[in-house]
Amino acid sequence: MNHYKNWKVIFDFIFSIILIILMMPLFIVLFIIISIDTKSNGIFCQKRVGQYGKLFTIYKFKTINEKTKKSSYLGLLLRKTKLDELPQLFNIIKGEMSFVGPRPDIEGYYDKLQGNDWEVLQLKPGVTSEASIKYSNEEFLLKSQKNPMLYNDEVIFPDKVRMNLNYLEKMSFSEDLRIILKTIFKIIK
Repeated sequence: MNHYKNWKVIFDFIFSIILIILMMPLFIVLFIIISIDTKSNGIFCQKRVGQYGKLFTIYKFKTINEKTKKSSYLGLLLRKTKLDELPQLFNIIKGEMSFVGPRPDIEGYYDKLQGNDWEVLQLKPGVTSEASIKYSNEEFLLKSQKNPMLYNDEVIFPDKVRMNLNYLEKMSFSEDLRIILKTIFKIIK
């Protein structure tokens, strides 16, 4: 695994640069349209818990109008297609994220892990993971619960930790490729 971790950093860096170059026209168009749609800077920045529990600033395209606090049709489309995640390629270049790894969470979850569960923080946060695929409809799943926060804390988050620990054990190029392809097919579907 340690040997692959070194290659993973190189792969992440090179592949994210290639994707940014290829997608720069899309980045520019989306940034302009989103800025108009949200009536603000089109980039959302938020502190998240990263590798070893260190905080970093994650970048996403905004999907919510700051004044109305509602998603527009464009915002919903960006979230459904995961295009709002594209700016995270810059987080990968900065070495804060990877293509595959636990999704970065706000403070109060991963930074509070104890015992063996803390091992999840050995991983860089990722743009995708097996857990993010399983819970791609998490927002709607939580809305259907009587107590969404309790359900997240007692069901979803522990399951994500378990899945991410499993990834830590199995981490390899073929596992990353499998998760990336599964993510692409999930988005297309």
